[in-house]
Amino acid sequence: MKPSKFNVKEFLMITLITSIWVNLSEVFRYFVFVKPRTKAFFDFKEGIAEMNWGIFSVWGAWDMLLTVMVVITFWMFATLFGNNRRTVLLAGTFSWVFLFVLFWIATANMGLANWELLLITLPLSWLEMVVASYIASKLYAKSLKTTAV
Repeated sequence: MKPSKFNVKEFLMITLITSIWVNLSEVFRYFVFVKPRTKAFFDFKEGIAEMNWGIFSVWGAWDMLLTVMVVITFWMFATLFGNNRRTVLLAGTFSWVFLFVLFWIATANMGLANWELLLITLPLSWLEMVVASYIASKLYAKSLKTTAV
């Protein structure tokens, strides 16, 4: 397979579309699972896991970083291996390991999260990255000139 030329405009559009899923997934996981358990872990101390506009802007930057990572990783893997299920799983899992596994293990290791929380956050974040990779697969289908999953 001839390597696909990287198209910045297409990449930005795919990243913006994929970011809708990533943002929804992040917000759901945080408010339903992470926030209540984090507050309980810190005995409901004031200021723990609170939200304000400053935090939302950092969270938006984090979500965009996640999305950029998974979309560029998918593009690289699809350029090498084709646009298929294997590539979706590889790109999603690769992104997940370097973004979420590293983050959550470091957070729990520093005593900033309960290790049991990882049993919830890691599988859900893996699903988030694989679905984001799948979305990128569908959106890149024409330009990569391969069959999408």
